This record gives sequence, structure tokens and C-alpha cells, in this order.
Amino acid sequence: MNDYENEKRKQVSLMRSILDYGMGTVFFLIGLYFMLYDILDINIFPRKPSAMDKLIGLIFIAYGGWRIYRGYKKNYFR
Repeated sequence: MNDYENEKRKQVSLMRSILDYGMGTVFFLIGLYFMLYDILDINIFPRKPSAMDKLIGLIFIAYGGWRIYRGYKKNYFR
């Protein structure tokens, strides 16, 4: 029974780690877009970039980095 629980924890840890890597990458890329869309000249918004866009981009980059770090550490079960 203990062997089954350890194997299940490994599987859950792997799945959550993959999810964290994937979602972290998505959030990080969205944050980069918000930070750089005026430089890259890819504007999907009908307005000029503002300081709020830079703040949102910074928040997305920080959250994406945290998700990637959490996937790297794999500290899901304490």
C-alpha cells in the first residue's frame, strides 16, 4: 500500500510540475508582450501603451517566474 501511495505522489508531482512549467511560460510570455508590444510594433489594443500596461506586464512576468520556480522545486507535499 505504501508503494502505491509513493507512486501516486510521483505521478501527481510530475503532472503538477508540467502544468506549472506550461502555465508559467504562458504567463511569462504574456508579461513580455505587455512590456514590449510598443517596441515590437504588435498592437492589438486600439490605444497607446501606458504605465499601467508596464505594471501589468511586470506582474505577469513575476507570476510566471514564480510558477516556473514552483514547478522546478516540486514541493507540493509537505
